[in-house]
Amino acid sequence: MSLLLYFWLFLKASLISTGGFGNLPSLHADLTSRGWASDRQFAEALTIGQLSPGPNGLWAISLGYLTRGIPGSALALFAITLPPLFILLIERAYRRVEGHPASLGFMRGLTLAVSGIFFIVMLTLLRSQGVGVKSVAIAASAIALALTRRIPIVAIIALAGVAGYL
Repeated sequence: MSLLLYFWLFLKASLISTGGFGNLPSLHADLTSRGWASDRQFAEALTIGQLSPGPNGLWAISLGYLTRGIPGSALALFAITLPPLFILLIERAYRRVEGHPASLGFMRGLTLAVSGIFFIVMLTLLRSQGVGVKSVAIAASAIALALTRRIPIVAIIALAGVAGYL
């Protein structure tokens, strides 16, 4: 078992999760597929994590101990702590430059880029589910009618259903 790869698996799981048990699926898939952990060790680590006081994410340290002993628990602790520390460093650096025109422009550009990516992904998902222009027009009309607050919601839903059927 490579300690560097072991550390990377915990770090990767922490980077793609939002905390708590969010890293569980990634760690389970990575460690069990390599034979480095068993389902029983995961169950024991989760039990220890639930019984012990503190954040839910501490179960990963128990898993590190159960699979690799003290070095494993130290690597797991370091790996799940790095992403939040990195965010704190970024936040501190941003506070120093947040009023600078270049930073404001960057944030506006980033907002537009993220909005564009979201829009494209949403359209792709809608198309893959068979949602077309007609469905979007019906939904937009229903939202517009609901915003007027003159027509009851039940009537709007009925009208949208009839329009969809036709």
